[in-house]
Amino acid sequence: NSIEKASQKLERKEKAKIAAGDAYLEESAAKLHIQIPSLEEVLKELEESPDLPSINIRIKDTAFILADFSKRREEGRSRSEYLSIFLNDLSTYYSYNIYLMEKLLDMFGPTEVIEFLEANESPRPVTIRTNTLKTRRKMLATSLIARGIDVDIISWSKVGLIVMRTPGNVTLGATPEYLAGHYILQGASSFLPVMALSPKEGERILDMCAAPGGKSTHIAAIMRNTGTIICNDLNRDRVKALVGNFHRMGITNSVITSHDGRAFPKMMSCAFDRVLLDAPCSGTGVISKDERVKTSKDQKDVQRCSHIQKELILAAIDSVHKFDGKSGYVVYSTCSILVEENEAVVEYALKKRNVKLVPTGLDIGKPGYVKYRENRFNSTMHLCKRIYPHTYNLDGFFVAKLKKLGEVETQPADAESQID
Repeated sequence: NSIEKASQKLERKEKAKIAAGDAYLEESAAKLHIQIPSLEEVLKELEESPDLPSINIRIKDTAFILADFSKRREEGRSRSEYLSIFLNDLSTYYSYNIYLMEKLLDMFGPTEVIEFLEANESPRPVTIRTNTLKTRRKMLATSLIARGIDVDIISWSKVGLIVMRTPGNVTLGATPEYLAGHYILQGASSFLPVMALSPKEGERILDMCAAPGGKSTHIAAIMRNTGTIICNDLNRDRVKALVGNFHRMGITNSVITSHDGRAFPKMMSCAFDRVLLDAPCSGTGVISKDERVKTSKDQKDVQRCSHIQKELILAAIDSVHKFDGKSGYVVYSTCSILVEENEAVVEYALKKRNVKLVPTGLDIGKPGYVKYRENRFNSTMHLCKRIYPHTYNLDGFFVAKLKKLGEVETQPADAESQID
């Protein structure tokens, strides 16, 4: 698969580059001890006249020192001072606010954080998903190649194609194949929650936050237009995109609604075989698509997201029937990489409802955190999957699959207030 190959090639290149750089730096450091200005000097420079090339050099130098701190540090200087310099330099160089950069540094550490930040500076590959209600991937690829569009298959998906090159006179969202509903433009990460949900023909499914419809149309295609899908989105304007995509792609087993997802247990308690909750989030996994995330998200935003996500995940669990040997699953996903919006939300659901985590069935992704800084999560949290832009060349994503074991007598579907 070309995404993986490109990603592995990139990784090998990056590792070789880092190794060569480290060797060079080791040599230089042996000759001349790396000197980093004091924190006060750095802050003053960043405020008065930040010079990006010299900040970039200092970022590399500081990362090099932090990688083997006891050997490489200057006498009498603390790790926390170097980390503060590193944090401020990264925030300035990559234009993030300090709050988010601190979170990223906590998560990835000095070397990997640079790989993550660099991955966010370039867009992810363009990917499309074949609509198997109307065509097959091989036939679609043949038609697109005939139009001069270079495509390759995504190895871990049966329906995904990666678009390598589009001729100048062709728009992917206006080809005859697109207009006939043979494919949808969709980030490859978004295939994963539906693959984890694994819907079966004839089932009743709820997609709680469905717009613009990539995941719902994927579910409908897997079910071959049988059963029923309730495709819901709170935002009425976004529902229009759902309707357009459904008509274009020939989907007939779906009802489109616009309710607050938290209201479903009152309307349709335990009515569904499977529920997909792709929750609204801070978007920290898709910074390459939306640069505003770098500076617009603070602690309040993350707390607000986490609070709504906790309410929605309980509502999702209360809308599905208990496991009957075949169905009774909820898939929770976000395009965030923050623990507060992922493991912490799943942990809340595990404590409040009679559910357990089960394997997602996905071949790609790193395991969820069981331990994260001062947090200790349920020992099964490793069954969740985390996708990062710098490891898979995909949008950052989180996927968890829950099996409902039974009802809980008390039904308070609202999270305790997490907002101070």
